[in-house]
Amino acid sequence: MTMHHGGGGGGRGLRSYMQDSSVTDHHLTRDTLRRVLSFARPYRRHLAVFLVLLLLDAAAGAATPLLFKALIDRGIAGGDTALVLGLAGAAAGIALLGAGLQVAQRWFSATIGEGLIVDLRTAVFDHVQRMPLAFFARTRTGALVQRLNGDVLGAQQAFTSTLQNVVSNGLTVVFTLGAMFAMSWRLTLIALVLLPAFVLPARVVGRRLAGLALRSQELNADAAQLMNERFNVAGAHLAKVFGNPDTESAAYGAQVSAQRDVGVQQALWATWFRVGLVTLASLAIAIVYGLGGVQAIHGELTVGVVVALTAYLGRLYGPLTSMSNVQVDVMTALVSFERVLEVLDLEPSVAEKPDAADLRAAVAAQGATLTLDHVGFHYPRADEVSLASLESVAQLRHDPTTETLVDVSFTVPAGAMVALVGPSGAGKTTISQLVSRMYDPTTGAVRIAGLDLRDVTLDSLRGTIGVVSQEAHLFHDTVAANLRYARPDATDADLEAALRAARIWDLVATLPEGLDTVVGDRGYRLSGGERQRLAIARLLLKAPDVVILDEATAHLDSESETAVQAALDEALTGRTSLVIAHRLSTVRAADRIVVVDGGHVVEQGTHTELLAVGGLYAHLHATQFADGAQVP
Repeated sequence: MTMHHGGGGGGRGLRSYMQDSSVTDHHLTRDTLRRVLSFARPYRRHLAVFLVLLLLDAAAGAATPLLFKALIDRGIAGGDTALVLGLAGAAAGIALLGAGLQVAQRWFSATIGEGLIVDLRTAVFDHVQRMPLAFFARTRTGALVQRLNGDVLGAQQAFTSTLQNVVSNGLTVVFTLGAMFAMSWRLTLIALVLLPAFVLPARVVGRRLAGLALRSQELNADAAQLMNERFNVAGAHLAKVFGNPDTESAAYGAQVSAQRDVGVQQALWATWFRVGLVTLASLAIAIVYGLGGVQAIHGELTVGVVVALTAYLGRLYGPLTSMSNVQVDVMTALVSFERVLEVLDLEPSVAEKPDAADLRAAVAAQGATLTLDHVGFHYPRADEVSLASLESVAQLRHDPTTETLVDVSFTVPAGAMVALVGPSGAGKTTISQLVSRMYDPTTGAVRIAGLDLRDVTLDSLRGTIGVVSQEAHLFHDTVAANLRYARPDATDADLEAALRAARIWDLVATLPEGLDTVVGDRGYRLSGGERQRLAIARLLLKAPDVVILDEATAHLDSESETAVQAALDEALTGRTSLVIAHRLSTVRAADRIVVVDGGHVVEQGTHTELLAVGGLYAHLHATQFADGAQVP
């Protein structure tokens, strides 16, 4: 016989026991519960109708055995054909009603669940994209994606499958026990005595399944990590240069083979669980039939009551077994919700003030003069910008950080070009990140047009500053889409003009789909120099007032560098520009050169002035051209 699991009792119960039981020790605060309910507020009418449908479905299911009881005792035993047909028709009508209620429940459940998924994912995505660069520098991408996928799905179950199972199973048990006690309290008590035989073995099997499920997740994560590392373009290139396909396949095969073995064990334990439930239910029904049959023979019960009781047993054990583990069900869903809220509660360290000013208006009125005023900076601690759960560590470190910049002051007049030079690790890129407000200074201020960047809107700051970094990143999209990321309203003619200025239009014009050619993951279908020139074209298309070039020509050959440098010279005319370069030949024409060492500004001046001083700049210059190359 097949047990009826009212609202997902038995099958859902199995999944419940497979959950990590540690969630039962977790305590949620009242504030967390309040916020969880706040996400359900837009769906409160849908939830109310959903609960009414669950009530009607449970009542309809409980009514069917009563109809069969009456059909047997009054219709068949009484020889009343009309009553038999009428009750059979009523049972068929209840079955059709139940089917309609199930469809309606599913519609409301899907509407609520999918709506919550959209709300939660949108909220998390919107919040995460506003986090500072330090957050992404520390966070594992996979863990963050898990919050958007797995945890969001777990959270929405609090209002869909978990709510449905708790309410449906509860109502089913109440209606079923009420009817059973009304018909025969003795047989009902005998049936309930067997309940521990359902629940206790299920808990033993559940602990075993929980351990196997955890092991399976770990193995699956390891296999996925191996695929992610080997199948992205950079990893595939490294594997082809240094790796061995047979070794790689063997390593992956070992991981998935271990996962197969765990899967087999899970299947066997789960099968024992289901077979045990069905066997015990059959035993209980046999007992009721035996004892009830004897009572019916002696006239203590009717045959209809015996049939109805056995039918109710099929509806009782599944929900009771599931409800015995309801705490794990509920807490699993709510803990997922808490993990989502944990991300939403992490405040961005770089945020916009409520009364922030429009930087573009100030630049238009006063010019884009860039000033660093006694700037000091140290990178934020882990506990200031990240979550331990997103870094896969037990606890974030609170260790004090060393100063990266100390009392840095210099000015880039509007329309001028200032170059930052110095040894590796001197703090040049950090300065550029403060200017683009990837971080905020620890002390002092960074100003454009006299406004502290912490006092301007982030949108106006993005519109004012353009950056080309050492590693030009392109999305797995078309050339046109990558360019329009900087200026969505740009026409094809605008794109062509920017590409021509970056000296790469001739290449784009020869691509199979022209502007609609997909550049591949991180632009890997293009060479390093081609990616860099596309990034420069993106900058030219944006036409910002302040330009930051962080080793923008680092990956270009001599011919390409000359062409792009000419384009940059033309594009930067009249714009404030901060240029970082290791190759000193590219910065000799700067209006001013700022030499940074150990987070301090140690020298400032023109190329000629700094050579005459004979300090660090002169040393770097002499070292760089010590091979006999012509000194510029």
